Amino acid sequence: MTLDLLRFTTAGSVDDGKSTLIGRLLYDAKQVFEDQLEHVQEASERRGGEGAFDLALLTDGLRAEREQGITIDVAYRYFATAKRRFIIADCPGHQQYTRNMVTGASTADVAVILLDARRGVLEQSKRHAFISALLGIPHMLVAVNKMDLVDHSQERFEELVEEFRGFAEHLAHGDRATDVSFIPISALNGDNVVDRSATMDWYEGPVLLDYLEQVDVAYDHPDERPARFPVQWVVRPAVSSDDYRGYAGQLASGALRRGDEVTVLPDGGRTRIAAIDSFDGELDEATAPMSFTLRLEDDLDISRGALICHPGEAPAVARELVADVCWMTDAPLRPGGRYVLKHTSHHVTAAVQAIDDVVDVHTLQRGDAPAELALNDIGRVTLRTSAPLVFDSYASNRRTGSFILIDEATNGTVGAGMIAAPVAAAA
Repeated sequence: MTLDLLRFTTAGSVDDGKSTLIGRLLYDAKQVFEDQLEHVQEASERRGGEGAFDLALLTDGLRAEREQGITIDVAYRYFATAKRRFIIADCPGHQQYTRNMVTGASTADVAVILLDARRGVLEQSKRHAFISALLGIPHMLVAVNKMDLVDHSQERFEELVEEFRGFAEHLAHGDRATDVSFIPISALNGDNVVDRSATMDWYEGPVLLDYLEQVDVAYDHPDERPARFPVQWVVRPAVSSDDYRGYAGQLASGALRRGDEVTVLPDGGRTRIAAIDSFDGELDEATAPMSFTLRLEDDLDISRGALICHPGEAPAVARELVADVCWMTDAPLRPGGRYVLKHTSHHVTAAVQAIDDVVDVHTLQRGDAPAELALNDIGRVTLRTSAPLVFDSYASNRRTGSFILIDEATNGTVGAGMIAAPVAAAA
């Protein structure tokens, strides 16, 4: 039997202990090889003297991270237990690296938000929690860390639970609600990470690993969501005995079957699926997130960036859209700015028509329209594209409702967007 996969991310403010927590989780779950332990032991002794052992070094892989004792880039780690497979994205806590946190959290099923029991709920803790909810992560686990430094106080833990719950009440976006749980831990000592703490016997909930093994990962049934097939490549062999033409890509959601009537957007042509070709041969049915090549009964004008779907379940097709944008670079986003917008397999030029608001991460209220979005700001923006875009709202489909903005001059990613609606529908 194949174990299901859980993707989770760690986030929070700097020095809350994210890397130490992941190191402790891997170490206590016996997921670290002996040569890795030897390497970490040597690196720890160089930094802290003989006998030192820094669990954070199991994830802080960049030289600059080890020298400064901080996380800069997203560190991905894989491990498995008897109950589930896991991919961890250990995200940086520094405000200047918030853009890296957005990247690491974009595919997660669970966000583990760390709080320092002494310092409480900080601005960056709130920002990461808000981004996690904005990205549609269904589960949020708040790990109150460093409980050993507050004498394992149940009263302090309950204070922080009450404070964060008051903030989390405003995290919902549209119909998406975020499930929030709380665990008191000491990553340094291993309390309530893999093994239950003897010093916090007042806590009766699951330890961290139990929670991760048991949390429900609700994978949609293929028939519950509309089919979305962005075309990545038109397959025309240079030498072939027949006139083969296929359309290759990865199914973003739903299911497609041989014989289904489909429409090709943005042009709107209709045809039927003649065959579904995979590495293992022809298929009668394909479900997300499988990759394959479609052959169609009719020759239509289809190129990279087109989207194939069922006629009665078509997404929006528009050149103007409203989206929440996380801004990721020092140069601000201003009305009139032009960027390359990458959406699924499609690239278009996008102009900023207006900045509608900016989010206050302390109150989660949307303020008045600012003159610009600065680094790490999150605001609602109206964009107009050079060609029609085929999309869903992010609330209904994370794959076809998201995009990135790219600087035309540097080719660097400067923003991540989550589509709210076409302009006409949003008005």
